[in-house]
This record gives sequence, structure tokens and C-alpha cells, in this order.
Amino acid sequence: MAVILLTTACSQGGFSRDSDSPYAPQVNRRADAVDQLLVGHRLLAAKEYELALTAFNRAALERGIGDAEVLSALGTANLALGRLGQSETLLRRAVKKEESWPEVWNNLGVVLMERGKHAEAAQVFRKAYALDNGQDDAIRDNLRLALAKLDNIQYGIEQEQDYKLVRRGSSDYLIRTAL
Repeated sequence: MAVILLTTACSQGGFSRDSDSPYAPQVNRRADAVDQLLVGHRLLAAKEYELALTAFNRAALERGIGDAEVLSALGTANLALGRLGQSETLLRRAVKKEESWPEVWNNLGVVLMERGKHAEAAQVFRKAYALDNGQDDAIRDNLRLALAKLDNIQYGIEQEQDYKLVRRGSSDYLIRTAL
């Protein structure tokens, strides 16, 4: 009986589901797991920031929380969610681990600009611009904006912010003037 059942299952393509089935396909537990950093970056691109943060936390479990790429990804996801304090802490840790990534320095500069720390943001954007050799227009534009804000500081006068944060790429942000 077992032999008949086995040969029947093999002749009909095994116990897999039909392609027209409304049910999800079965999980292949022998396949390699998908890199959670890749999943998180794709979720960031789809503007699913909470899900991206969850994926990046899974990546932290796999790689360790001290990994610079994981710290950068977590900081970027928190930046997208508007959690500036958490984002700043994570991005500062990321640039300590890996000092040669201009994108991480740029994102840290964006956080500092959003928090009103214009002088420090200008220095961070200078570092990002130098590391990038002036190749990235977004970093150059962010540096220009930070320097302009630094030159136009007026104490005691409340000004409304005319800027918005625009996402460019998987983990790169640009500060633009709002229209």
C-alpha cells in the first residue's frame, strides 16, 4: 500500500499544490533564507517603514547589532519614521564602525538638520561630500542648504520650516524646499 501511494505521489508531481490553487505555495525549508537587509531595503523603497524596521531587526539578530550596515539600515528606517533621536544614535554608531560611507554621513546630516543642529550638520555634510569626492548631487545640495541655514541664523525669531525630507534610493535622503 505504501509503495502504491508513493508511486502515485511521484507520478502526479509529488504532494505540491496545483498552480491554479488559491492557497499559498508550500515552504521549502531546505532553501537558503533571504537576506533580511535586502528585504528591509525593498520595504523602504515601498515606503513600508515599520515592516522595514522589523526586517532590519531580524538582520541584527543574524549579523549582530554591532554590524555597521545593520546600524545604518536601522538608523535610516527610524529616520523615515520620524524617530530622529533613535536615528541619530544609530547613525552615529554606524559612522564610528565604518567611517568611509558617504551615504551614512549624509543621512546623519539630514537627521541633524531636522533636529536644528545646523553647524554640526554642515560639518557632517562636508565629510560626506569629501568621502564621495563630490560625485553625489544630493550630498552637495544638502551641504549647500546646511551652509545657507548656517549663514541665515536669526536668534529669537520664530521661522516656519519650508523644507521637506525626500527619499532618494534605498537609504539616501535629500532635504528639499517645500513648494
